[in-house]
Amino acid sequence: MTQKIIETRSLTKVYGSNGTAVHALRGIDLDVWKGEFVALIGPSGSGKSTLMAILGCLDVPSEGTYTLDSQRVEKLSGADLAAIRNEKVGFVFQQYNLLPKASVLRNVELPMLYAGVSRHERRARGLELLERVGISDKANVLPAQLSGGQRQRVAIARALANQPALLLADEPTGALDSKTGQEVLGLFRELHRQGNTVILVTHDPTIAALAERKVELRDGLVHIEEAAA
Repeated sequence: MTQKIIETRSLTKVYGSNGTAVHALRGIDLDVWKGEFVALIGPSGSGKSTLMAILGCLDVPSEGTYTLDSQRVEKLSGADLAAIRNEKVGFVFQQYNLLPKASVLRNVELPMLYAGVSRHERRARGLELLERVGISDKANVLPAQLSGGQRQRVAIARALANQPALLLADEPTGALDSKTGQEVLGLFRELHRQGNTVILVTHDPTIAALAERKVELRDGLVHIEEAAA
């Protein structure tokens, strides 16, 4: 049977207290299986960014349970969450978040450095990942010398560096023109075909339709969960 990567039950998140309390999540039950490509969609204020932060171990829920790759994580300390993030989650953000003064290869190697991977293995795996995302010829240049699409490919390679259980992408084409955005989305589909588990956070229904399953959030609740067209 396929392994479950994510299981949340009755997940809630409340910011503030008493008269200023904001209920960002109101009880989320979500299962994601190994190798799935899921789009998490919803308008601004729906709770999708809060849910993404919890799924990526950047935040913790107020109540409920979260199991990531067979490990309960909702009550872990900040240090333990940081270790889980580095080991099990690869992030791709809208604004790339690359180190401007480090080479492309060095940017990709960084998560492996934190994980204690040897210098030789970091270099070998970094070059392999740049080949995989189609920019191996840019290994020694700085991010400023790349186009937006190329920078996002570097960010994707970096996200894959520690062979994470989960690849989490937050509006990854938001800063790109439509043609480049389609190329990057094509790369996510290829990574999914290669067996990676991908959750793509978006507000765009046309992007969500590229996933094999769509989970729609509204007002902090799962409103619709269905196979994408």
